[in-house]
Amino acid sequence: MLGVSLRDQIRNVEIRRRTRVTDIAQRVAELKWQWAGHIFRRKDRRWGPEVLEWLPRTGKRSVGRPPTRWTDDIKRVAGSRWIQAAQNRGIWRSLQKTYIQLWTSIG
Repeated sequence: MLGVSLRDQIRNVEIRRRTRVTDIAQRVAELKWQWAGHIFRRKDRRWGPEVLEWLPRTGKRSVGRPPTRWTDDIKRVAGSRWIQAAQNRGIWRSLQKTYIQLWTSIG
C-alpha cells in the first residue's frame, strides 16, 4: 500500500493527504451542521425542531458537569440565535467551516 509503518511516525493528516481520504470526523461534523440547518428550514411542522429544543420537565440538567446537548456546540459557533441563522443559507454555509474546525479539535 503506502509502505508506511508506525516507526515512520507519519501523522494521520499526512497519510490522508497522500491517499486523498477524507477525515471522518470532518465529514460527520459537516453532515451534522447541514442536517441541523435543514431541520430548521423545513416548513412542514414535523417534530424535528421540537426534539432539538426539548427540555426536561424540571428544566434542569443533572448535578456536576452535565452531558452536552446535541445543539450546544452549534450554539457555540452560531450563537444563541442559531435558528434564525439557519434560515439564511448563505450565513449558515459561512459558519460551517468554523464549526467543523471547532468540532474536530474537540473530538
